[in-house]
Amino acid sequence: MFAVSKDFAPPLKLIAPFFKLGVIFYLLSTIALLAFNSTFAYQEMAIAGWVHLFLLGFVMVIIFGAMAQLIPVVLEVGHAIVDLYYVILPLLGIGTVGMVIGFWVNPAILPYGGILVLTSMIIFASEAFATLRKTEINTITVKTVAVSNSYLLIGILTGFAIALGLSGDIAIDVDTMLKAHVYAVLGGFVLLTIMGLSLTLIPMFSLAHGFDETPINRGFNLVAIGVGVVFIGALIGVDFVQWLGYLTTLVGVGFYIYQIYIIYKLTVRKELDVWAKSMIFGFGSLILSIIVGIIYLVTPSTEHFLNTSIWFFMIGFIGFLINGHLYKIVPFLVWFERFSPLVGKEKVPMLHEMYPKGQANMMFWFSSIGTTLSGMGLLFESDYLFKSGASLLMIGAIFLYISMSKMLGYGK
Repeated sequence: MFAVSKDFAPPLKLIAPFFKLGVIFYLLSTIALLAFNSTFAYQEMAIAGWVHLFLLGFVMVIIFGAMAQLIPVVLEVGHAIVDLYYVILPLLGIGTVGMVIGFWVNPAILPYGGILVLTSMIIFASEAFATLRKTEINTITVKTVAVSNSYLLIGILTGFAIALGLSGDIAIDVDTMLKAHVYAVLGGFVLLTIMGLSLTLIPMFSLAHGFDETPINRGFNLVAIGVGVVFIGALIGVDFVQWLGYLTTLVGVGFYIYQIYIIYKLTVRKELDVWAKSMIFGFGSLILSIIVGIIYLVTPSTEHFLNTSIWFFMIGFIGFLINGHLYKIVPFLVWFERFSPLVGKEKVPMLHEMYPKGQANMMFWFSSIGTTLSGMGLLFESDYLFKSGASLLMIGAIFLYISMSKMLGYGK
């Protein structure tokens, strides 16, 4: 269970809107997939709009909400200024909508959405760093918070520069800046954050203890260095440097996967609930993404391998790790807020009773089959397979929204 005191635990009313809005953005991103074909390039404005809808609207919003609660857990201190999270969400949400409209309708809107997103992330990172200064512990998860937020600032600044470039306000090499931006955000913030927080959450939910942390320490250092090398290589336009960064990152991710395997071998809880199934599918997708990505790197003119690799990384790995953990985190937050004061006074529900198992299982099966079908559609460049999978993903997202509504409303 989360070792967090009520003295500094953020209220549910602060955190719940992040999860509500994140799930809505996830649903919208699955619906938007139906408008795309199985062949595309990431330089297309429409594709860039969808990527920002998914990463900013879903991934970032959920991560920020989770961090609002988990930072006190991993740092064992209260937030420096917790009320800033009331400002972060509307700025990020409105900014995301502005950027998506800018990509899809009028590039002149991009800087306006971009400045709101930039402001929200500067506030988030500044509050995180201020909270870091209060802690005396020095675990791998604490290091992750520091390094990932540094990459977040770098990534969002380069992204804002791209927005200005696309709107015609400044003259920059968008293609060069784009690779640096994507790698700093996806690898530097999202991947490192997942690596750090999963080392806290996965052992907690699987009841695995006493494991060696050497692999994750090596993996963290290698990924952090690799992302920096790719970022620099992209900015200076030297392919060899970028390849060196790719290889370093890949080895680091390998150590991370090995760490998860060690934790899995020690797990006490063997029940295949929606969380466990999501973790299995998520890490399976990560391994598949790496394999397909390697094929792309060593094989010329194979954009469909790149698209497939990124698909399984974003939807299969990131998406399933986030959605799977929501079925653990949200019931606990609701229980902590509404039922923990009643312990010892009256009967309180168990956590596994607080999420709708039927809807959760439907979410998993529709989403996992949909992810697989769409991935195959990208690999074989089949619009039928891709859109069939996207349709199933949309249904899975609807079940996720229903589940979230029921979990947050439990006990009201």
